Amino acid sequence: MSIIVMKFGGTSLADINCMNNVADRVIEQAKKVKNVVVVVSAMSGTTNQLVELVKSAEKFNDHSEYDTVVSSGEQISAGLLSIILKSKGFKARSWMGWQIPLKTDKKFSKALIEEIDKKNLIKSLGSGEIAVITGFQGVNSQNRVTTLGRGGSDTSAVAIAAALKADRCDIYTDVDGIYTTDPRVAPKAKKLNRISFEEMMEMSSQGAKVLQTRSVALAMRENVRLQVLSSFERKEGTYVLDEEEIMEKKIVSGIAFSLDESKVTVVGIPDKPGQAAKLFGALEEKTINVDMIVQSSSVDSNATDLTFTIPKSELNRALTVLEEIKNDVGFLNLISDTDVAKVSVIGIGMQSQSGVAQKMFDTLAEKSINLKVISTSEIKISVLIEASYMELAVRSLHSTFDLDM
Repeated sequence: MSIIVMKFGGTSLADINCMNNVADRVIEQAKKVKNVVVVVSAMSGTTNQLVELVKSAEKFNDHSEYDTVVSSGEQISAGLLSIILKSKGFKARSWMGWQIPLKTDKKFSKALIEEIDKKNLIKSLGSGEIAVITGFQGVNSQNRVTTLGRGGSDTSAVAIAAALKADRCDIYTDVDGIYTTDPRVAPKAKKLNRISFEEMMEMSSQGAKVLQTRSVALAMRENVRLQVLSSFERKEGTYVLDEEEIMEKKIVSGIAFSLDESKVTVVGIPDKPGQAAKLFGALEEKTINVDMIVQSSSVDSNATDLTFTIPKSELNRALTVLEEIKNDVGFLNLISDTDVAKVSVIGIGMQSQSGVAQKMFDTLAEKSINLKVISTSEIKISVLIEASYMELAVRSLHSTFDLDM
């Protein structure tokens, strides 16, 4: 049967007026496609308020109760939207993650989805109901509520679309699609009609905040066709789909950037096997995500320096972890820097086109922008620069690669 999954974020559900608008959008879709599933986030600002409540109450890290509290915002959204849909004459019911059930592993606050039992949802749709589901939350094997991490409602929506074999998963936001970069930084940015899963995943992981990286990775693995569009405007958005569906593959599709970066240099690591494994193993144990990595010779010829980047929010934890293993690894000291930004050039056309890196580096050199760290993949080149040069770098690269409107 034909199914459309519609996911609405917090800004789309900010108040009752916004919820009425969402209900109208859902009804419009329900008149076109019989089976509609809606996945909702918490109302704008609600999750942050709940997190602060937990912080003010807890004197120790009780992640299980943290998830119980912060997941309640989505429950409010699902209940209110269901009430409004019913008041407009449509059958609807709210579903919590545990009622479906959406089963996860036992990791609180960053749980991974293991299975979705779709029987209850199929029965609900078969009865003519619009299913309104709480995003962001699931249940583990001990019947405890779990959450999927910030932005997890996107992942919930894609996972449900995959389980139901939906025709499409529409992600409604406060923007009308995916742009070549953030228009607030580069006013000449333009909306893309289509973008591949691979490009979107790189854009998300390198700083673009329209879609959560996990949700794109899941959509690519399960081949769930996505559309990113506005809740407030009636016009087509940007389709995120398989590379094979894109006829003309641009060399560069977009410029991503992130100011949420910190650089750490571990100085004077004894030059022997296994040292990097010790360092990054310790960080991995604390679920600290490392991004760009570069190793260089130290002043001492028998030692090396290792530089890497992590999110700013993880810096203090990372430094604490590294200090704890200082004697074991034998490094001399740590240097950190938060006055940095990451800028990335992304495009599937890079796979078959040379010279992109040279063009990027020449452009930045012309603007006297120094490169601190460089990392590459098949379809991405990222550089770490001084934060003050970020906007200049983005605008210059956007123009260099003919992305200006």
